[in-house]
Amino acid sequence: MNSINSLILWFSDHPGVLIGLGASSILIFIISIFGISLFVAQIPEDYFLSSKRKPSKWQEQKPILRLAVLFGKNIIGVSLIIGGLLMLVLPGQGLLTIVTGLLLINYPGKYKLEQKLVAIPSVFRALNWIRVKANKPPLKRKTVHQ
Repeated sequence: MNSINSLILWFSDHPGVLIGLGASSILIFIISIFGISLFVAQIPEDYFLSSKRKPSKWQEQKPILRLAVLFGKNIIGVSLIIGGLLMLVLPGQGLLTIVTGLLLINYPGKYKLEQKLVAIPSVFRALNWIRVKANKPPLKRKTVHQ
């Protein structure tokens, strides 16, 4: 309880920090919406048909660029996760920011998690709605027979 009161007192003494955090959370929210739409539009339509993720042609042809992009993407993703965790107690879209960060970083089992998420009908419809708005063909996925 004492640490919460200390935090509240610190923010009351530094209102500019709270305003800056609020403004940055709005900016991150807007970037997240446009960024997610851009990422969804760039997914190859057959991306979810394979049981394993295939490297793209540019990743195979330009390994140094691949490492640079991988490093940058993971740094941004971790920053978004940390920012999202802060936004859980500060103003902002904490959960959306955390999810965006998780989509950016690489970790074991990420592709399987993506496939499970796309298996949810409402998620699949939302992804294809974004793709229709971007004039891209709908995503294809494996159908699971029960």
